[in-house]
Amino acid sequence: MARITVIGGTGYAGASIVREAAARGHEVTAYSRSAPAEPVPGVRYEQGSMLDDEVRARAVERADVVVSALSPRGELTRELLSVDTRLGELAAAAGVRFGVVGGYSSLRPAPGAPRFADGDLPPEFAAEGRTMAAVADALLSAPEGLDWFFVSPAAQYGAFAPGEATGAYRLGGDVAIADADGKSVISGADFASAVVDEIDNPKHHRMHFSVAY
Repeated sequence: MARITVIGGTGYAGASIVREAAARGHEVTAYSRSAPAEPVPGVRYEQGSMLDDEVRARAVERADVVVSALSPRGELTRELLSVDTRLGELAAAAGVRFGVVGGYSSLRPAPGAPRFADGDLPPEFAAEGRTMAAVADALLSAPEGLDWFFVSPAAQYGAFAPGEATGAYRLGGDVAIADADGKSVISGADFASAVVDEIDNPKHHRMHFSVAY
């Protein structure tokens, strides 16, 4: 059993990871700015702003693994890069593993190619996509002692297309995964399963990986 702290634990990705980790018997703490509408039994919920360094330190200090599932929205619109960087610093100092849930735009269309975020994105996704890509790039120069992973879902992932739990998924590196028909899809439940599988059986150390069917 691991002590897992999920930052942004009431958002779409974070809440799914919280549910999956709790179902496996882990000791789970979720941090968010507001209380959950449907709390998961056995999960400890904490409220606070990640702009407060005392809150960030508290989130890291009792954990074996910290997963940041934050989005660059609201008060974090321009601050997420610095917040995730600071969480990584705290995790490195404490010997805590650090994971970040990124976005599809942080991936590349081919090995060595620029990230999708470096190209033309729809205006409604551009700012968030480029911020998460910047977080992925920043982790490449994270302190040597930080055991981090950055995980990106498929293109079709989110509350608009929750899908169903199938118990199956494919893993890739930082290159986008698609099926034989060119579709890139993953359900919320199966993405969460992949993240918790990485916590239970670490395979991606200081690596960016992707999850899709």
